[in-house]
Parts: sequence; structure tokens; C-alpha cells
Amino acid sequence: MIKSAMILAAGLGTRMRPLTDKLPKPLISVAGKSMLERAFDHLRMAKLSRIVVNTHYLAPLITKRAKEIYPQTLISHEDILLETGGGIKKALPLLGNDPFFVLNGDSIWTGTTSLTEMEKSWSDTRMDALLLLVPLENAHGYEGVGDFFMDAQGRLCRPKRGQSAPYVYIGAQLLSPQLFQNSPYGAFSINLLWDRASENGRLYGHVHGGEWFHISTPQDLERYEPRVV
Repeated sequence: MIKSAMILAAGLGTRMRPLTDKLPKPLISVAGKSMLERAFDHLRMAKLSRIVVNTHYLAPLITKRAKEIYPQTLISHEDILLETGGGIKKALPLLGNDPFFVLNGDSIWTGTTSLTEMEKSWSDTRMDALLLLVPLENAHGYEGVGDFFMDAQGRLCRPKRGQSAPYVYIGAQLLSPQLFQNSPYGAFSINLLWDRASENGRLYGHVHGGEWFHISTPQDLERYEPRVV
């Protein structure tokens, strides 16, 4: 049973300015509820008890709100931004030795059962990472060409240059601590470790049944907030 999770909430949110001049992006309200609180809601539905939140930009505000939502929240503060991979690696001592979830603190997706479904499909023997994906047509506000192809067994690979891919990563993943063996020190992207897992046939995906809203600018917020429940 998965017990631990991390919410990534350290970023600067530069594309969301001026809203993020004095407020970290995860604390921006979308349809009456902050992005951070929505992340906690997903973890609460999955019955996760150990939750780590990383902080950097306007850290006291994130820490205060996280502990208001869930008083047992553990904080992993970054004096310098460590990016996704480095931030998770720094928090590993707080997350324990078993697989754990990682959620982006600014990702908006509908539906509440996907984390539980991911836990049920997790396999230590086959997987280092299990990513939550949506079909390209359900990725609202996303302007890319897709992130991954998926085979019949659920294994993921990247599109080649010039290709489009049918699935988009939406900011939730289930990871083994083993993924971080021989990983860099300092700041690095989790993409580096995903690519290594993919090469070893240990990167898998789970298709989310709901929708995802990529809200990265004030214009995105204005456009998609009426559709978020």
C-alpha cells in the first residue's frame, strides 16, 4: 500500500505574472479552490498519510497554507531551485524506501480515482515510474505535440523529432526510489530519469479518464476556469 506522496510547489510561476508577483502559483484559486488544495484533495482520496511539499519561491506562504490543509505536512525547502528531479531527490529521506506519488502543485485534472488505479497497477518488478497521462484531445490549453507513445503493455517511449504522440503527461506520477540510483546531484529534470527508465523498458503510463487543464498564464485561467469543477 502506497503511503507517501510529494507535491511540487517550489517553482517561480513566471508565466502567470502578474498574479504570481506576490502569490505562489499553487495558491492561485481556480473555481473557488487553490491549485495546492486540489492536489491535496487527490492525495486525500488516495488515503495517503505522509505528504511532503517542496518550497522555494514565497516559501512561507506555501508552508502556512499546506499545514492549514494538512497539519502533518513535511516541508522540503530548497535554497536554490533544484528542478523536478533534484527536488524529489532531496526529499527522498522524508518519503521513505517504498514507492511514492509525486504531484505537480499547479496541475488541474478532473476525476478522483486515477491515483488509486495507478497503485493497483503498480509492479515493483516491472516499473521504475508510472506516469498519469491523458489523450491529446483531453489536454486543454496544451500546445505541444504530445509527450509519449504507449504500447499494449503500457510501456512508454518518446516521439522522434517531427512526430506527434497521442498522450500527454499531466503532472502525477508514481515512482520507485530505485529510479534515483546513480542520478545527478543538484538541479536536474526528472525527464532525465524517465528517459533512462524508458530505455530499460521500465517507464509505464496510466491513462486518466478525465480532463486536464494546462493553466500557465492569466489568459489560460480566464479561459478554462469556467470549465473546472
